[in-house]
Amino acid sequence: MTTTQPTPAPAPLPTTDPVALLSADPYAGYAALRSAGPVHRVTGPDGLPVWLVTRYPDVRRALADPRLALDKRHATPGNYRGFALPPALDANLLNMDPPDHTRIRRLVSRAFTPARIGALRPAVERTAEDLLDAIAPLGRAELIAAYAAPLPITVICDLLGVPADHRHDFRAWTDTLVAPDPTRPQDAKAAVGAMLAFFTGLIARKRNEPGDDLLSALIAVRDDETGGALGEDELTSLAFLILFAGYENTVHLIGNAVLALLTHPEQSAALRQDPSLAAGAVEEFARYDGPAPLAIRRFTTEDLAIGGVTVPAGETVLLALASANRDPGQFPEPDRLDLARSENQHLALGHGIHYCLGAPLARMETEVALTALLRRFPDLTLGRPADELRHRPSLRARGLLALPVQWGATERGEPEDRC
Repeated sequence: MTTTQPTPAPAPLPTTDPVALLSADPYAGYAALRSAGPVHRVTGPDGLPVWLVTRYPDVRRALADPRLALDKRHATPGNYRGFALPPALDANLLNMDPPDHTRIRRLVSRAFTPARIGALRPAVERTAEDLLDAIAPLGRAELIAAYAAPLPITVICDLLGVPADHRHDFRAWTDTLVAPDPTRPQDAKAAVGAMLAFFTGLIARKRNEPGDDLLSALIAVRDDETGGALGEDELTSLAFLILFAGYENTVHLIGNAVLALLTHPEQSAALRQDPSLAAGAVEEFARYDGPAPLAIRRFTTEDLAIGGVTVPAGETVLLALASANRDPGQFPEPDRLDLARSENQHLALGHGIHYCLGAPLARMETEVALTALLRRFPDLTLGRPADELRHRPSLRARGLLALPVQWGATERGEPEDRC
C-alpha cells in the first residue's frame, strides 16, 4: 500500500542562503541543494511556492516530459504569478504546448537551420571586426556595451529587418524586463508598452514595404489567403520572442565566456594557440556558466513523480539548468573549466521539443566573437579584479552588468583610472 506524504512547506530559495543564487558564484548554493535532495519545494522569485529540480538526470527527463506544460492555463489558480504581458506579446512559444507550439515552431525553424546559419557567418564576422576596429585604438573598453551586446543585437535585427535606429532602445527595454527594479514596477510596464508599440508599427510598415528579411516572410505567411497558419497576436509575439531571446541569451553567453577565459589563463592560451578548439569551447562555456540559470517555468498537468518526489497537478516547476550542468554525477570535475571536455551533454540550451530555437545562431556568434577578440587582442586582461564585477540581480538571466577590459598596457603604460 502506497503512503501519500504531505506536501512540504516551502523553504526560502535556496535553503542554504537566501541570496546565494544571485551572487557572483551561485554554484555553491546549487551544490548544497543537489546534496540535500533532487527536488525542493521552495519560495520562488514571485513569493509563491515552486518546485526546484536540481540534478542532471531529473532535469533532462523533465525538459522533455509532455506532462510538464508551458501553457499557463495548467497552473492552479493562485499558484502562479507571472509577469503580465499583453496578448500580442504573450502568445509566444514560451507559453505554448503542442499542437500550437509545433505549428509555429515549424514556420520559423527554417530560418535557423545549420545551412542558413552558415550563410550568415561572413556577415557576423564583419560585424565583429567592425566593433573591434572601433575600440582597438582605445586600449580599454567596457566589453558588454562595446562588443558582447551590439554584436548579437545587430545580427538578430538584421535577420528580422529591424531598422538600426531602434536597436539602442530595444536593448534598454530588454534590460529592464530581464532584471526589473521591484521598487519601480512602472518601468517594466513602460518597457512592455514601448515594445508592443514598436513591433506593431514595424509589422505595419513591413506589410506596406516588405523586405528580404524573416519578419517580412512571417507577415507573408500570416497574410496568405489560406489563413490559419499564424494569428496576428502570434505573429507579433513571435517577432518579440526572436528578437528578445536572440539578443539576451547570446550577450550573456559571450560575456560569461570572456570572463571565464580571462580568469583561466591556461585555457585562454590553449584557445589562442588552437582556434579549432572554439566550437567545443563554446559548449564548455555554456555548461560552465550559461546564460539561463533556470528553464522557463513549467506546470504539472497531473500528479507527477520527479526524482522520487510527487509533485501535485497544477504546480509550478523550475528546472535548474545551472545546477544540472555542474552535477558531478554527469560531469567529472564539474567546477573545472575544460575547453577540451568530451561528452559534454550540457542542458544550457534546453532539451526536447522546447530546445532553444536559436541555439545554432548563438553558438556561431559566440564562436566568432571569441575567436576575433583573442586574435585581435592577444594581451587582453580584466580592467579590474574579477571579484569586483557584478552580475544582474536576476534568476532569469546570468550575465554581467559590465566587463571592463584592457590591452596593450605594456606600450601604453597603466591607465590612470579604471573603466
